[in-house]
Amino acid sequence: MVIHFTIGSGQQATGIPAILDRFFTSSAPSFDTKLPCQRCREAAETRNHGVFSSCLDCFLSGGQLYLFQYGVSKLQFLAQARGGTCTLASSDPTEEVLPRALYLLEKGFGCYHISKNNCEDFAVYCKTGLFATTKGCSGQAASYLAATSTVASSSFRFVNSSLFGKALVGCGTYCIKRLVSDIGFRYEVIKDVTKVPVERIPELTMEASRLEF
Repeated sequence: MVIHFTIGSGQQATGIPAILDRFFTSSAPSFDTKLPCQRCREAAETRNHGVFSSCLDCFLSGGQLYLFQYGVSKLQFLAQARGGTCTLASSDPTEEVLPRALYLLEKGFGCYHISKNNCEDFAVYCKTGLFATTKGCSGQAASYLAATSTVASSSFRFVNSSLFGKALVGCGTYCIKRLVSDIGFRYEVIKDVTKVPVERIPELTMEASRLEF
């Protein structure tokens, strides 16, 4: 069984336009109430806060399973061209991770937001207990935003530079922006991420949702 966070019944994803959601491969689409598994279908019909427990087959929906890595080095993190594959933050023991996930299964994780409060943010919180009250820590979203801002800044600032110079500066900028967005880096260096007890999460996520709207 998989406990995961997606768009609940009656909810609508907020943030980045829905047409771009397909670029965020870690952000599952709204849970399909037409799934053949009766147990998962009933769960989708009865839960409206977005945190579900489903079987692995329904969770994957024909896709593949990838391993997200915790506690990687900065070098290993930067070597990953795509975000949403690893973090500098270390995972807590299983006996701490599972109670968080089970608690949020009953209480919810706020409103689904493609870039600030998505399924990756949910999984990372359950695994690490780290939570950012200012903005989400999704590696997928951070890498996308880093790439778009890097392209935009390169186009205006380095018009007269060589192609190699643009590529070098652009790659460096992209890597730095990804790194400073990582929850582990933010916890250790920037200090805008803290360990938050799971009992406070529903309140914090709902408060963030109200500020968003």
